[in-house]
Amino acid sequence: MSKPFFIVNLVLTTFIVHVTAFAVISIDKSEKAPIIITSQTLTADNKNSTAVFEGTVVAKTEDITMYSDKMTVLYDNSQKKVIKIHCIGNVKVNKEESALFSDEAIYLEEEQKIIFTGNPKAVDGENVISGTQIIFYLTDERVEVEGSRVVLQNKQGLD
Repeated sequence: MSKPFFIVNLVLTTFIVHVTAFAVISIDKSEKAPIIITSQTLTADNKNSTAVFEGTVVAKTEDITMYSDKMTVLYDNSQKKVIKIHCIGNVKVNKEESALFSDEAIYLEEEQKIIFTGNPKAVDGENVISGTQIIFYLTDERVEVEGSRVVLQNKQGLD
């Protein structure tokens, strides 16, 4: 096996094992499911514990899918976990019927939250919440919106 292939294979294997960032939303909180990330390119830097995915990036877990143009993952090899994920460009996060959109998003593992900035908006069916910043707390599915504007559809039942 050639050295470059071995390094890429080792990085990918290590990364697949370590990248469990959004798995905290799975039904069984005690066991984290893997996250699968696809992109056009991957640049891994084991010395600095980072991996940069670029070009049509899609990260999937059991119940969340995240899209962006570029995704930088900071991980801790000793603890075998992701610390932070920074997404830039055309960010979209889907969970069930809801979606969050922004120009940029940062996932923080320790705080169990995603911070959306750059024209963030949350869409749930026909209802839309926008603001200057949206923070989604994963463990209790709570949202904080700064500078909020809410559009709620007030549909009346037909008799």
